Amino acid sequence: MDLYEYQGKELFKRVGIPVSDGRRADTPQEARAAAQELGGAVVVKAQVLTGGRGKAGGVKLAEGVDDVEQKAKDILGLDINGHIVRRLWIERASDIAKEYYLSITFDRGEKKPLFMFTTQGGVEIEQVAEENPDALIRLHADPLEGYQPWIARRLVYGAQVEDPSEQKQIAAIVEKLYRAFVEFDAMLCEINPLIVTPEGEVKALDAKFTVDDSALFRHPDIAEWRDTTAADPLEAFAREKGVTYVKLDGDVGICGNGAGLAMSTVDVVAHVGGKPANFCDLGGGGSAEGVVDALEVITRDPQVKSIFLNIFGGITRCDEVARGILEALERLDMSTYPIVVRLDGTNAQDGRKILADAGKPNIYPEATMLDGAKKAVELAR
Repeated sequence: MDLYEYQGKELFKRVGIPVSDGRRADTPQEARAAAQELGGAVVVKAQVLTGGRGKAGGVKLAEGVDDVEQKAKDILGLDINGHIVRRLWIERASDIAKEYYLSITFDRGEKKPLFMFTTQGGVEIEQVAEENPDALIRLHADPLEGYQPWIARRLVYGAQVEDPSEQKQIAAIVEKLYRAFVEFDAMLCEINPLIVTPEGEVKALDAKFTVDDSALFRHPDIAEWRDTTAADPLEAFAREKGVTYVKLDGDVGICGNGAGLAMSTVDVVAHVGGKPANFCDLGGGGSAEGVVDALEVITRDPQVKSIFLNIFGGITRCDEVARGILEALERLDMSTYPIVVRLDGTNAQDGRKILADAGKPNIYPEATMLDGAKKAVELAR
C-alpha cells in the first residue's frame, strides 16, 4: 500500500525524522486557511501516488494567501500520469543549500533491507544510478543483527559528506529511517530530497512510503489511510470480492488456483505469444462461489477476449470448480467469452465430465497447461 507524502511524513514524525510543518487541504479555501495558519511562503504540493509531480506542474511555491488559493485551483484536478489530484499538502517553504537522497527498501534477491544514499538528491535515483553509479552508495543490513551504527558511518563516508554536523544529523536520520522501515512493516522508505538548509539543518523535504499489504492487520491506523478512489477500479472491486487480482495490459484473462500456478500461467501465455490481461489467484480452496467471483472480476476488463482457467486439484476439487464455471455462465453474461479450461488433480475426471455434460459451446477443455495457453491465445485473436 503506497502512502501519500503527508501520510509518509506523519510516520517519519513518529520516529523523530525532522520534516517541515504542513497542512492537508482538499479545496482552495482549505489551502488558503492552511497558509494563513502556517504563515510566510508556502509550497503547494499535489498529493498523488506517482512520481513526476514537479515536472507536471504539481508543486508550486506561493507567496501570500491569495497566491496559495490560486495555485491550489491550478493544481486540483490536474492529471499527473493518469492520477487526478484531489488533495494537497500545504507546507512551509524551506531554503535549500544541498540535496541528498536516502532510502531503504527490501531487496528480494538478497532477502535483506537495502540502504541507498547519495549526495546527488532531488533527481530520479534511476538517473543517478545510470549516469554516475559510483555516487550511489548501496549497503545491505542484516535483519538478524538489526541496525548498527557502522551502517550510517559507511553511507556517510562512502558518499563523502564532509561537514561533521551534517554527518551526525544524517546518521541519526539513517537510524530512524531503519526504525520506521521495521516498525511499520514497510517495503520502501524514501526521502528525496533529504535537504540541508543554509543554517545547516538536515530534514526530509519529501516522503515516499510503501507498507506491506500483508502486514496491515498489525497497523489498523495505517490501513484506514488507504485511498480507494486512487486504486485501479478493477483491483478495488477484486479486493471487495476477496480475489487476488492484478491488472495487466493484454487480452487473455487468466485464473489459477494458487499464486505459483497463476504466475506460471501468465508466463506460459506470454511464452506462446499471447498477452496476459491479468494475474488472478483463485486461492487454494477454489469453491464454486470463488470461481464466480474471480470470473466476475476478470470479465469487467473490456480488453479481455478469452479466458484461461488453469486448475490443479490438490486442496481444490475440480468438480467444484466445474460447477463454479457453470454457475458463472448462468449468473454472468459470458456467452461472448471463449473459456479454455484445464483441470488436473483431485476429481479432475468428474470435473471434465460435468463440463462435457453441460454442452456449453464456449467452453474448450484442454489436457495440459501449454495446450490451454495456445488455445486461449488463438481464441483471443
